[in-house]
Amino acid sequence: MMTPDQKLKIEETIVDYLRTVVDPEIAIDIYSLGLVYKIDLGDEGDLTIDMTLTAPNCPMADFIVEDVQQKMSSIPGVRSVTVNIVFEPEWTRDMMSEEAKLELGML
Repeated sequence: MMTPDQKLKIEETIVDYLRTVVDPEIAIDIYSLGLVYKIDLGDEGDLTIDMTLTAPNCPMADFIVEDVQQKMSSIPGVRSVTVNIVFEPEWTRDMMSEEAKLELGML
């Protein structure tokens, strides 16, 4: 069982690592794109991530999910990783961070 402080540190690391997972088609990380809907870290270190893709038929889906699983598994304190691809709510450009919009020239 982890303390609240330990859990917070691990959750911060999870976000840092998610920022290193890049959608190869757009060259922006999945966290800034707003593709990560939920991060749920259990007290025993079981991590569940709900995320979506920019398009349901994204050709890079397997690559992105594998990258997320590998990076999350390497975080000390994370015992298991489950990545769920969900399409509700549907992703829109409004979910992107200001930085991502700026990078894509949308502002």
